[in-house]
Amino acid sequence: MRNIENVSRRGFLKGVVGTGAFVLAVRTVPPVFAGEPVPDGQTEADRAPLHPDVFVGIERDGTVHIVAHRSEMGTAIRTTLPLVVADELDADWNRVKIEQAIGDKRYGDQNTDGSHSIRSFFDTMRECGASARWMLVEAAAGQWNVPARECSTEPHTVVHQKSGRKLGYGELAVAAAKLDVPRKNQLTFKKPSEWRYIGKGKTSYDLENLCTGKAIYGMDAKIEGMIYASIEHPPVYGGKVRSYDEQEALKVSGVHQTILIDPFKPPAAFQPLGGVAVLAENSWAAFQGRKKLKINWDSGVNETYDSAEYKKELQATARKPAKVIRSVGDASAALAAASGSDVVEAEYYVPLLAHAPMEPMVALADFKDGKATIWAPTQNPQAVQAIVSTQLGIPKENVVCNVTLLGGGFGRKSKPDYVAEAAVLSEKVGRPVKVVWTREDDIKFDYYNAVAGMYFKAAVDLKGKPTAWLQRSVFPPITSIFDVNAVYGDPPHLAQGWTDMPYDLPNLSIENGPAKAHVRIGWLRSVANIYHAFGVQCFTDELAGRAHRDPCEYLLDLIGPPRTIDFKNVEYPNYGASLETYPWETGRLRQVTELVAEKSGWAKKKSVKGHGFGIATHRSFLAYVATVVEVEVNDQGDIQIPRVDTAVDAGLIANPEITRAQFEGAAVFGTSIVRTGEITARNGVIQQSNFNDYPVARINEAPQQTNVYIVRSSAPPAGVGEPGVPPFVAAFCNAIHAATGKRVRNLPLSSSGLFG
Repeated sequence: MRNIENVSRRGFLKGVVGTGAFVLAVRTVPPVFAGEPVPDGQTEADRAPLHPDVFVGIERDGTVHIVAHRSEMGTAIRTTLPLVVADELDADWNRVKIEQAIGDKRYGDQNTDGSHSIRSFFDTMRECGASARWMLVEAAAGQWNVPARECSTEPHTVVHQKSGRKLGYGELAVAAAKLDVPRKNQLTFKKPSEWRYIGKGKTSYDLENLCTGKAIYGMDAKIEGMIYASIEHPPVYGGKVRSYDEQEALKVSGVHQTILIDPFKPPAAFQPLGGVAVLAENSWAAFQGRKKLKINWDSGVNETYDSAEYKKELQATARKPAKVIRSVGDASAALAAASGSDVVEAEYYVPLLAHAPMEPMVALADFKDGKATIWAPTQNPQAVQAIVSTQLGIPKENVVCNVTLLGGGFGRKSKPDYVAEAAVLSEKVGRPVKVVWTREDDIKFDYYNAVAGMYFKAAVDLKGKPTAWLQRSVFPPITSIFDVNAVYGDPPHLAQGWTDMPYDLPNLSIENGPAKAHVRIGWLRSVANIYHAFGVQCFTDELAGRAHRDPCEYLLDLIGPPRTIDFKNVEYPNYGASLETYPWETGRLRQVTELVAEKSGWAKKKSVKGHGFGIATHRSFLAYVATVVEVEVNDQGDIQIPRVDTAVDAGLIANPEITRAQFEGAAVFGTSIVRTGEITARNGVIQQSNFNDYPVARINEAPQQTNVYIVRSSAPPAGVGEPGVPPFVAAFCNAIHAATGKRVRNLPLSSSGLFG
């Protein structure tokens, strides 16, 4: 009997090169092994002679270890946070080594989600760097017997200017370690004019490893004695196994056994979905054995879920009066008093969306002696600790979560149900288990971005400006995965482009209607902002067209003069930030709108048949963004995007190069949403399964040129990973109308019926 060999990406390339079938310069590397976790979770920074805090350690040879406690999934946060430390430390970046933290409460919040890593930890990272620098300066001053105020630093060196003496950081590490860690009020921080790295831009610390195949992803993790598992999940959310026949599965070469995984107990949260796992020597055998399973399912209450009927239900609900979450003036009275010709109504719809990261879900777990060791591409290792400890009945401190690089995340990998599966199976079989999801699993069993139906109604004056505005949004809430009775949007997600509608209007009513979830709902890159910005900004464009006014000029007219939005008596969580520190300033929204109009040459752009321009603006995750999209549409309905211009005010930008990359990526991500992003269900079963029926934008469909203009700002740092998506989606749709005269009210284009 022939054994099936596990072939890695690197091994495949090596074999191809060896046959002469493919010519490419490839650096071959040995198989990647996860190895044993560091005892007690210690890092190289912890073991260094000088380690004033959990993030920084300095060796005798001058090597500076900086711990990255957030997850790397292409945002280069593993570079940018350490870069802030290095700048305040005045370290030579070439002598910095970054190491990835395990899940550990001592690092504070580790959930790499919500575009808040820099916002939440910029000051903390500066303090870490400044503390180490203070101790090094004090140690040098003590050796030279001079006042510390006479000493300064150059990269990796303390200098006494009067005498010209210098000492390297490595030479001072042991002496500095004997000093007390300074209090915050003892620290001095660099002025922005003195920054070497912050605001200047750095490429990813991992770039070489990424380009040479040495980067370690979740799929690369291996340990001695591990086996693979593939799980047949209930095809309908909330379903369970009635009975199953494993006989044919066990005949597949390499298959060891099958194991029944219990269905989750509502609410689902991050529990395993349940089903039947096939365990085998390799992933291929596990996949093939799984195909041979014969399972009788109890599909449960969601078997009646049909996305087409659900769309009608959402839209019907959106037409009815609903819960008022913000009100200005009396919109109902103003709308009732308006004549029929002065009232405009429109409905918008966005379907369920899947994350579809390039690396599907995967996790390796080893449970023994009452402890679980995990290797996983996770955005939230602390959530891993929580769900694994609950599933196995062990303390959180007995769960070690090692974080690998993520082959994409977009919010999906902050939900560790797949990690819990690996842990449960490892406990059951008494050996390490690596759970590998297929692409089909990834698409069919996601935590989907919510489907949303929206209704708008406005009364307009003689110039086409609204005198009253009503907007109503209906979507199954994210909170439904934590509360089975949840049907209304929660304040944090209603605040994402809905509660905070920024127009200066005398009469405004913002409402939310109920919707029951029939699938797992979760956050995806920019979350509720996707559908809310689409609705608000496209309805704005409709009103501008009806008034025969320039869309940009009309948009600026609605924003009005600069002001701070008053949320008195309105529940507005502001992305978890203080409104005093991060007020909602319409002047900043206006500024980016004017900037993108200037940079794109909006005033000179005239839309004609087949060639159009669209504009949209939006605030999300505390950042203000405006986008202009240019499209070309031929007679066959083929759409090209020659150019995108985006203006960004995200406060202080720590790493401009990466920030630009994030907004370039957001345009591609948004292109997929508009063109083809749609998850549908029939009889409770998700219809899409892979990139053939859930396509993402190809090179020839993505924007050909994306220009990003960053506003120089001294405001506190805001998010940059997510805010680029919402205005792009709306601007793209507005551009299509400008080019074709066809108004996009339903996404995606592939199902809208607009282009045949």
